[in-house]
Amino acid sequence: MSPLQVRAYRPTDHSAGRRLYAELTRAQHRMYGEAERGDGAEFEEFLARLDLGGLWVAEHADDGVIGLVGLIVRGRGGEVEPLVVTASHRHKGVGRTLLEHVAGEAKRRDMQSLTISPSSRNVEAIRSLHAAGYDVVSAVELTLDLDRNGEWHRDGLKLHELPFRS
Repeated sequence: MSPLQVRAYRPTDHSAGRRLYAELTRAQHRMYGEAERGDGAEFEEFLARLDLGGLWVAEHADDGVIGLVGLIVRGRGGEVEPLVVTASHRHKGVGRTLLEHVAGEAKRRDMQSLTISPSSRNVEAIRSLHAAGYDVVSAVELTLDLDRNGEWHRDGLKLHELPFRS
């Protein structure tokens, strides 16, 4: 086996998938200043999705399962959800390899587009996704902060010359 292999998820990957899902959830909570909670229990809900078109893992020869990518079917299009690489293997091309694999699967299924929705605060992910070819803005989701005491980053972005916080 080469140092990294992308293969279909198997039931024996469950504990690794749950660990990766927990890592993703905790990182999202940290990004928004929330308590770092999450033991990966949401992974079971994810696996039960009726629109889940596939799930693949990145397996490292020495370290086992280090990444996970899913494909949600949306008619003739697809959505990448989740995409997670364990912290110790980031910035080594694992995420790009997973993205290339899921894009190949989408093309094989004759899908017309593939989308991914990173958090607006996850600048690292946005830059990586842009470098991987995800450069078309296809939707914008805006939030009304109902908790006016909520802390939002002030260094947001501009879209159509309008300032937004993230």
